[in-house]
Amino acid sequence: MKAQPIRAAVRIIGIDPGLRRTGWGVIESEGNRLIYVGCGSVEPPDDLPLASRLLAIHEGLSAVLGRFSPMEAAVEQTFVNKDGVATLKLGQARGIAMLAPAMFGISVAEYAPNQVKKTVVGAGHADKGQIAVMLKILLPKADPPSADAADALAIAITHAHHRQGTALRMKVAGL
Repeated sequence: MKAQPIRAAVRIIGIDPGLRRTGWGVIESEGNRLIYVGCGSVEPPDDLPLASRLLAIHEGLSAVLGRFSPMEAAVEQTFVNKDGVATLKLGQARGIAMLAPAMFGISVAEYAPNQVKKTVVGAGHADKGQIAVMLKILLPKADPPSADAADALAIAITHAHHRQGTALRMKVAGL
């Protein structure tokens, strides 16, 4: 799992993990240029048991990875909330979001929600509306069908902007 050279065109998938809806967004980055490729979400039926929902998320993400062939992946880190059970379940979806690209041999970077917001909007506590406005500016052809897909595109943009630092940290760590 090696990072691509910084100046070469690279296809990046951003993943916003969730049990109800796991958003995904694919962009291409060449230097400072960002190109929208596709976005959507994997939505397992609510009535499935947890294991079946996780399997559906894995299968959905695997289909997206096979279709778009990204070179690098980025996943949003889980924030801890007051409901421990919900946090653990979200962590399981996040595990699937990291596992699927890894199974394709794709390196996976992680970004905190505030870092994503600060990168895309310029403020770490931006709301979803502000992210949507900036997505229209940064990726004019993008029309995300859900907030989760928009968040996934924002995660991919964040990776495009920070991948040089991430590649350097991976190199130093010997990965």
